Amino acid sequence: MLIGEVARRSGVSARMLRHYESLGLVRPSGRTGTGYREYSGEDIRRIFHIESLRTLGLSLREIGRALGDPGFQPSALVADLIRQTRERIAVETELLTRLCRIDAAEPAGWEEVLHTVSFLQALGSKNADARQRAALAPVDSVPAPVDALVEAVLSETEPNVAGALRWALARSGGGGTALLAEGLDSPVAAVRQRAVQALAEMPDGEASARLRDALAHPDAVVRGYAALTLGTRGLADTVPTLIDMIVEGRNDTDAADALSVLAGDIATAERIATEVVGRLGHEDTGAPARVRLTQALADIPGPTASRALVELSHDDDRAVALTAAYLRQLRDGR
Repeated sequence: MLIGEVARRSGVSARMLRHYESLGLVRPSGRTGTGYREYSGEDIRRIFHIESLRTLGLSLREIGRALGDPGFQPSALVADLIRQTRERIAVETELLTRLCRIDAAEPAGWEEVLHTVSFLQALGSKNADARQRAALAPVDSVPAPVDALVEAVLSETEPNVAGALRWALARSGGGGTALLAEGLDSPVAAVRQRAVQALAEMPDGEASARLRDALAHPDAVVRGYAALTLGTRGLADTVPTLIDMIVEGRNDTDAADALSVLAGDIATAERIATEVVGRLGHEDTGAPARVRLTQALADIPGPTASRALVELSHDDDRAVALTAAYLRQLRDGR
């Protein structure tokens, strides 16, 4: 078969077939009487093999090595191709994400495009100061891409930068709450904690709704942050979680403070005192936890808390009894 016919049937141009020949990848088995290249069936099969390997991303040099060495083992080369392909995909994915973020900012001109690019570069900098400056930069006519801020918030490990990023996200005008809520389902505990911290600082009502849902989250840390935030906002549904925190010794002082805020409502104060007394009498509540629970009654008004302190001042646990007696003196002196 002459080169023109081979080119037509294989889809490989005559010029490329000549290039393959110059590289030694495929050589026509014969020549016609007038000197034209003539390809055999075996030559054509080799051409198709070359084209198949090219679709895998192999260079012509790698193809020549693969086809020319009978003992060639493809596993190492295929593994390397997988690695290279993943690297390319990562680069292209990063580029696509950046382009989408620029598009979401709806820039009116190239100056705004360059502003957004500069912001994204600073946000992804390895330098913590650069990331913090980006978060604290004044908001101008070009809004910061919210999804980029959320991604930065959920990945930031430097405390000062993390605080600046949460502040920037809170003033971004909304849109990040749903993305932060997705972070609550992360398999990484640190990401879940960053997500609930950021939700606690978001000003919109949707964030409060997400925090309310988080009170039932399987992660105790997430439940705790949600309860502390909503408790100081007056949500009585946080009482059981706040008491759990005191029993377990997790941010127990903050939890007691949140309970004292809730106790501003008389009915809630009675509920808190009743639940605290119940936990004090529970057989699984250890001695240190009983002391913390007793201390938590300090700022809970009402008859139930007062009666509990009277009884606890005679408790068999000396530490509990002394704590309760001291708190009674404080209450009597008010």
